[in-house]
Amino acid sequence: MSPIFRRKSPDPRNRLVTLVRKPGCHLCDDAQAVVEKVCADLGVPWEQKDITEDRELHDRYWEQIPVVLVDGEQHTFWRVNEERLRKALTG
Repeated sequence: MSPIFRRKSPDPRNRLVTLVRKPGCHLCDDAQAVVEKVCADLGVPWEQKDITEDRELHDRYWEQIPVVLVDGEQHTFWRVNEERLRKALTG
C-alpha cells in the first residue's frame, strides 16, 4: 500500500487519560490501578479529578463514576478494561 494511504498511529505520549473519581470508592481504586498500569506501560500521562470538587463533573458523571476520559472524551465508566484502554491509546 502506498505510504500516502497508511494511517500513522498516534503517539500515545501525546494522549491524556483522566480518571474521574471520588474518595472512598473501591471501584475508583480498581480503575486507578488499571489506568496507572496501562499509562506507565505506554508512557501516557494521566490525571485524576475528584468529582466532589468539580460541580460540572459531578453533574455530568455522578451516576457513572469512576469514569475514564481519553483526550477529554468519555472512554468508559464503572469498570476499566485494560486491553480496551490500551487499544484506545495505541490504535
